[in-house]
Amino acid sequence: MAEVINMPRLSDTMEEGTVATWLKQVGDKVEEGEILAEIETDKATMEFESFNEGTLLHIGIQEGETAKVDTLLAIIGEEGEDISGYLNGESAPAAAPEEASESSTSKATESVSSDAKETALPEGVTVVTMPRLSDTMEEGTVASWLKNVGDAVEEGDILAEIETDKATMEFESFQSGHLLYVGLEEGESAKVDALLAILGPEGTDVSGIAKNFTAGGAEPKKEAPKTDAKKETPKAAPKKEEPKKTAAPASKPAANTATISGRIFASPLAKKMAEEKGIDLADVQGSGENGRIVKKDIENFTPKAAAPTAAVANVASGAEESFDEVPNSNMRKAIAKNLAKSKFTAPHYYLNVEFDMDNAIAFRKEVNAIPDTKISFNDIVVKACAMALKQHPQVNSQWFDDRMKLNHHVHIGVAVAVDEGLLVPVVKFADQRKLTQIGAAVKEYAIKAKTKKLSLEEMEGSTFTISNLGMFGIDSFTSIINQPNSAILSVGAIVQKPVVKDGAIVVGNTMKLCLACDHRTVDGATGAQFLQTLKGYIENPLTMVL
Repeated sequence: MAEVINMPRLSDTMEEGTVATWLKQVGDKVEEGEILAEIETDKATMEFESFNEGTLLHIGIQEGETAKVDTLLAIIGEEGEDISGYLNGESAPAAAPEEASESSTSKATESVSSDAKETALPEGVTVVTMPRLSDTMEEGTVASWLKNVGDAVEEGDILAEIETDKATMEFESFQSGHLLYVGLEEGESAKVDALLAILGPEGTDVSGIAKNFTAGGAEPKKEAPKTDAKKETPKAAPKKEEPKKTAAPASKPAANTATISGRIFASPLAKKMAEEKGIDLADVQGSGENGRIVKKDIENFTPKAAAPTAAVANVASGAEESFDEVPNSNMRKAIAKNLAKSKFTAPHYYLNVEFDMDNAIAFRKEVNAIPDTKISFNDIVVKACAMALKQHPQVNSQWFDDRMKLNHHVHIGVAVAVDEGLLVPVVKFADQRKLTQIGAAVKEYAIKAKTKKLSLEEMEGSTFTISNLGMFGIDSFTSIINQPNSAILSVGAIVQKPVVKDGAIVVGNTMKLCLACDHRTVDGATGAQFLQTLKGYIENPLTMVL
């Protein structure tokens, strides 16, 4: 049976999209995970992959054309299948066949299943579903609700903070009304298009809608409230802040002024830090607006002395086994999926080199002596790579099944370690930036990454990636290619050691680097030539500024 693909919502503010390029043509075979098209959103041009297998039977939006989210984009099915019935309502986004609700990659709002449609929506009632807030997002986690059941909601108000596979993002309401029902508690996860909330006029009974609603065949995680919405109070809001808490005494005074009807108000970052440190939020005094717990409250928190735990008390009679179970975050799931795909689909090989860093050390010292100027060795590596990539476009390439893309622009992704994994913000047009500009950009992105403030646009479009563990004292290591890049450079620490110069053994400073290449696009000789060019820039950094 044919599958209808609608224009996806690829950003939280996207209302329409433009097809920049079709990567498949009518009649082509399509495998799950293959890139169908490049779609230009309000933030960036993003690759849109197929979630179905079959033959591309119809293209609804031509290259260069713009259409609203949920407009018919394409139809995939069996070769020769009759799709005339699907095309009758092509011009109306809502007229797509019922199966389109399952194959549509994102409906941020007003997505109601066939079961829900059988229960007529009362006037003014809107079903809000889990939005797709990134191109790779498959499920989201409610980090915090900014509205409680019964609260009035204006169009543009922030309903909730939702954790995606890339960042925690604010999700705003596109409707006005009252929050009548919450489908997911804080800390709970659900697939894209699952029931998130129901909005409508105060007092409207939506229990039947919540009960009958399904998203992709999945029942809502929470039963509809048995009282009508007019009687709802903040007590109907989620009862727990964390998916898991450490053990705490059964009875204790509440120290947190941000507690209302049993709910504790805290920022997502504060909650995460508290969970990692085993801090009960009920013991923390919030210093934010209205007593909200923020990052500094967790950092400055001093726990009260507690009675020895059972594990400690039993040390004399023998050690006890203990462990914590931490649910995999969306970011961690995405990292696992993407890196596994890269490792097992791209034939990796590795080229190892060691560079003389004496001149780079002297160069950096001279530059940093200039007032209000500060660069790092990582900035030097980024700039050197950018200039070398301009001379070796094959290393600055991307692989597709039917072609290779040689990029003339240089966008370098710089891996940044965060608590939940790894983020890769992108320094755009790095070859055209000064060393100081690169340094400022990398520093800003690192701060944003650690506070989950990076936008999707700031993490998209890399043509090459650098991972630097030198600051952690790692001499050398290998990395997995950040697809669709063709290569990634692993940078180790600068080490002082005996070296041979002009036939004599002297004290020198060296740095080891490892270039991981995709053999489909970068041959061994090509990778070696790139490293020779890179060596010239890093060992003689003045050549980058002449």
